[in-house]
Amino acid sequence: MPEMSRISDVRKVPGGAWLVLLALFALAATVTNLGPALADLGGSVIFGVDDMTNQPAVQFHFSRLPRLAMAFLAGGALGVAGALLQQILRNPLASPSTVGIEAGAQLALAVTMVFFPVLLGWSRDLVTLGGGSLAMLGVFLVAWQAGFSPLSVMLAGLMAGLYASACVTLLALMKEHYLGGLFIWGGGSLVQQDWRPVISLLPRVAGGLVLALLLLRPLTLLSLDEGAKGLGLKIAQIRAAGLAIAAALTGFVVSAVGIIGFVGLAAPAFARMTGARTPASRLLLSGISGALLLTTTDQLLQILESGTGIFLPTGAVTAMLGAPLLLVLVRRLPARAHRASSAEKIAPERSRAPVWMVAGLAGACLLAVAAAVLIGRGIDGSFLLSPFDQLEDLLPWRLPRTLVAGSAGILLGLAGVFIQRLTANPAASPEVLGISSGAVFGVLAVQFLAAGSGYLVQVAGASAGALAVFGILLAMEQRRSRSSDSLLYSGVALGAFLTALVSAVIASGDPRAMLLLQWMTGSTSQADWTSAALLAAIACAALLAAPLFSRVLTLLKLGDEAAQSAGIGLRAARLLVLVFAAVLTAVATLAIGPLSFVGLMAPHLARRAGLLRSLPQMAGAAAFGGLLMILADYLGRVAYFPWQLPAGTMATFIGGPLLVALVLLRRARTA
Repeated sequence: MPEMSRISDVRKVPGGAWLVLLALFALAATVTNLGPALADLGGSVIFGVDDMTNQPAVQFHFSRLPRLAMAFLAGGALGVAGALLQQILRNPLASPSTVGIEAGAQLALAVTMVFFPVLLGWSRDLVTLGGGSLAMLGVFLVAWQAGFSPLSVMLAGLMAGLYASACVTLLALMKEHYLGGLFIWGGGSLVQQDWRPVISLLPRVAGGLVLALLLLRPLTLLSLDEGAKGLGLKIAQIRAAGLAIAAALTGFVVSAVGIIGFVGLAAPAFARMTGARTPASRLLLSGISGALLLTTTDQLLQILESGTGIFLPTGAVTAMLGAPLLLVLVRRLPARAHRASSAEKIAPERSRAPVWMVAGLAGACLLAVAAAVLIGRGIDGSFLLSPFDQLEDLLPWRLPRTLVAGSAGILLGLAGVFIQRLTANPAASPEVLGISSGAVFGVLAVQFLAAGSGYLVQVAGASAGALAVFGILLAMEQRRSRSSDSLLYSGVALGAFLTALVSAVIASGDPRAMLLLQWMTGSTSQADWTSAALLAAIACAALLAAPLFSRVLTLLKLGDEAAQSAGIGLRAARLLVLVFAAVLTAVATLAIGPLSFVGLMAPHLARRAGLLRSLPQMAGAAAFGGLLMILADYLGRVAYFPWQLPAGTMATFIGGPLLVALVLLRRARTA
């Protein structure tokens, strides 16, 4: 009751008061940051600099003022883009960040810088626009099979971001001299050197805003559903136009300043809080709110930098601040308790020949290990079958890394089955629940608190981070009505926060954070016999322990009511499953990094192979996970010879298209 009364008190505050308060806060931050310099230099410095040898005046006019204008302009554009996406998709979680536009724009820019640099001189904006639009279409394609529910769009956007990040990482490793500063730029820095970027961005944003205003009446009529068709509206064309405008505004901003995370989500939410109800008022107030939010954040960061010398990219900080907002928004969505359909209830009975299938998969894993050890590339780059008399020299280099990759894949495959059956959602995975991000944060803490520590300390740090995320999720779950989606919502938001925090630390340029970046790529090149034996032992222990959860996982997938009627204690069962999955994920993440779709793909592949019961699916997912990681490690070793590419990043690069193919095949079967 006290909590409800506080919420009621907040809602009684007039909507306009929130906007005025934000404007005053932005003004106060700007005056605090720029006021002293302006008082010393005089008001004329706003309009120009007469003496170019006056460094403070030059810096103020050509750097600090353009930065202020860029923050206001970029924030407004992202706010309007977010409002358009939410209006068209009718999804309060839609934004340029959550539907993949920003990640796609960054990937397109990286690809163009490496392979088609001439296009940047022709039109950098078209490159980012094309990349963002393709990523958005890919997200919609994946979310289509789930009816564009808020959760499906958010999860598809998360997967698009992971895949784009993996591709950019591969390109940065292969072409470091081209993309050395891409990670810092990708953090969303608003630092300016003159007025040209602002002048270039202004007409583009203005054009997008004009087109958005022209869509106001059709967007208003779209809310009539069937009535809109009766009025003769071409609904598909209107939605496509609105999405194109949102993608264009986002692409222009990314081209100018990089990724500014979650402003497109926060601004429409703030506009709704101020009382905006119509599309016109939402667009207007979202634009104003976005401009004020980004300006306030950037001015506060400049104050922090001048006082402490710590530089943080504005985009990384806005993402870090926006993640808690995402958590608030998703927790307000209506809870949906899972009830298994009749197809789900009878599906486990249709498993065919699981023993032979699992045996075949295990045999494929052994063959893959043998191939990875025996087949390599010679000095001239040709593929060679290594003779047996050379194995004594080759085994220490090839077998440990193969065992590490395969064992990590087994752990992630098992973790994916546990999480998907627990949530009754095939889109769930360790990456989605934020457990991988928690492990990364734990390793980051070890880097700063105990630099130079050994492997066991890093395992402890990763496990502690993963379990901490699990503990937070569990605490949130206990305060939430039982819902199959609530755990996913919380995990996505928490993972987004931790990822943004780690990105902000990496973008700061700290050498310890750069070591973390190298580890995050998921390389197995440093594996030795000790680490291989340890990880293989853990994988074997997990395989022996997993069957103990078979009955619990079967009943949890059938729904809460079925599990309770069978005498299963839901909280205790969820606790055990989550702890087991968290530990498996932490160990695997430490070995191959957080960038991997294995925990998501392996259970899907097992189902496609006909392994539908819980125990056969666990065995099949473990085998598929090990096979995928062995293949990824081998390709990373030979594809860019003599250089090596990380196994974890290669797994994501391979797994992205495979995952989309699985989704489309599932859609084709159910159509």
